[in-house]
Amino acid sequence: MPCEPATAADLAVALPGIGAAPKTDAPIVQLCFRPGYGKRRFPDRLTLTRAQGIPGERWQSAPWLRLPDGRPDPSIQVSILPSRVLDAVWRDRTGTVHPGDNLVADLDCSEANLPAGSLIRAGTAVLRVSAEFNDGCVKWKVRYGQAAKDWITAPGHPALRLRGVLCSVEADGEVHLSDRLQVLRQAIPASCHQSGRPFQIDADQL
Repeated sequence: MPCEPATAADLAVALPGIGAAPKTDAPIVQLCFRPGYGKRRFPDRLTLTRAQGIPGERWQSAPWLRLPDGRPDPSIQVSILPSRVLDAVWRDRTGTVHPGDNLVADLDCSEANLPAGSLIRAGTAVLRVSAEFNDGCVKWKVRYGQAAKDWITAPGHPALRLRGVLCSVEADGEVHLSDRLQVLRQAIPASCHQSGRPFQIDADQL
């Protein structure tokens, strides 16, 4: 018999633990590859490239966000979901599909911890945190319930990034399930910039 979706009360109880996740060095719990809509594979490793994102995934052929010239927007190449959020919402693990995030890790994905532009090492690859907000699509609501959808955008919650973060690939590489996500550099929040110039990384940090 299917498990009932998490209630608003259940999710409220889970919130303090989610905020207590590791900040800079996080174990990877799952890797996910999506060969097609609604399809999931859970490999031991993923290849990440600047040109293709995750080769074979649908970012190149059917991205939900494009640049003005029609090309896939690189800011959504890779998605990271906090494992504590997944544990809170994904109750029916046999009858309900996995959300499909490429990296599930025990990481604090809040804006306070990972401002847009922050850099994360994933195996031998480097990811740059995007400014795009993941608000949980209709499929998130269908799979995990209305309470789980409302939870993402409730007052005070958007900055927590409960639906995780979207990233571009900054440096090509390969990530293994046995690797950890390591925050290389936390960007300065946009509100703190004086020059208006984007966050940059030195080549020797990659």
